[in-house]
Amino acid sequence: MNQQDQVPDDAPVPDDAVLDREAEDVTLAVMAASRLIVALSARALAAVDVPLTLPQLRSLVALHSCGPIKLAAMAATLGVSPSTALRMAERLEALTLIDRRVNPGNRREVVLRLTPAGEELVETVLTHRRSEIRALVGRLPARQRTALVPALKALTAAADTLDLGLDPAGEAGRLAGVVDDPLNPAP
Repeated sequence: MNQQDQVPDDAPVPDDAVLDREAEDVTLAVMAASRLIVALSARALAAVDVPLTLPQLRSLVALHSCGPIKLAAMAATLGVSPSTALRMAERLEALTLIDRRVNPGNRREVVLRLTPAGEELVETVLTHRRSEIRALVGRLPARQRTALVPALKALTAAADTLDLGLDPAGEAGRLAGVVDDPLNPAP
């Protein structure tokens, strides 16, 4: 705890009702910011000439982040059933954004990877979204911008214990099927 976080012993302690209202205010503000980020993502997606839904974009971004991934791991990452992930993969493959292959090490497994067109689409959408967010943040006074950084970092750190998806570099990712190149596994 640093000096700023220390509370004097004689400081009044807020009652539970005040703390509950404060927590609710923060919750509502975070939800509003979340809706804003989703809206900016939708605008970035609309800027490309490919008919995709936000869940389909999320699939592409997961593939972009994780690299080649087994279909079952993709379903787990997205929190959908394997049949839903398969239908999404079929749609994305029809758009030539992903490639589906049978894993030669286990013929029952399907491995997904982005095609060059899929990589380009994800990069374009992410660049557009980042640009929009940067412009929005630029509209804030410098002090408010600066204050956002520790608050958002603290929120992100508080989420570290939540299971929000695959960590491609971690043991959970390895066990879930994220490997360097599942179509050419190392001996």
